[in-house]
Amino acid sequence: MKVCQITGKSAQVGNNVSHSNKKSKRRFSPNLKSKRFFLEEENRWVTLKVSAAAMRTINKKGLSATLKEAAALPKIY
Repeated sequence: MKVCQITGKSAQVGNNVSHSNKKSKRRFSPNLKSKRFFLEEENRWVTLKVSAAAMRTINKKGLSATLKEAAALPKIY
């Protein structure tokens, strides 16, 4: 399932709208990337599936602080 492990972002449902204003269902997927981060407290690498917004949050706050307040915290410990 496409869910960010930090923010909890998942796919949303919406409509494709044609020129004639016909609507058909579609999914909006989050911008997820699988990325390795180094966890200094445990001296090891952790692979997380994170959104682009979560990567910015990790760059701003740091990995350990972000993991402590994560919405969909994975079982990495």
